[in-house]
Amino acid sequence: MRVKRGFKARRRRKKILKLAKGFRGGRSKLIRTASDAVDKALMYAYRDRRAKKRDFRKLWIIRVNAASRMNDISYSRLIHGLKKADIELDRKVLADLAISHPEGFAKIADMAKA
Repeated sequence: MRVKRGFKARRRRKKILKLAKGFRGGRSKLIRTASDAVDKALMYAYRDRRAKKRDFRKLWIIRVNAASRMNDISYSRLIHGLKKADIELDRKVLADLAISHPEGFAKIADMAKA
């Protein structure tokens, strides 16, 4: 008598195909290629959740640097001046200030220069 695989195998395959939804061609239809594609996609997702934090920090530093140079001070001197003046603002807040409130950022830059 032929043994049919139970619902667990079908459930496992359906889970893979559900994760592969939106992929192009056989990568969303065929179990073997979909499984490879999903494994790779999950690896990229894991890696990039960590890379995203680095990318945002880079972006904030670029924005703070541009704003600080408009206030006649380099980024490194600004950060050093803030540390010496005991002003504990992180780069995310500084970047937000530089974009949304340039006059407030100018005051902070003046405090860092002193």
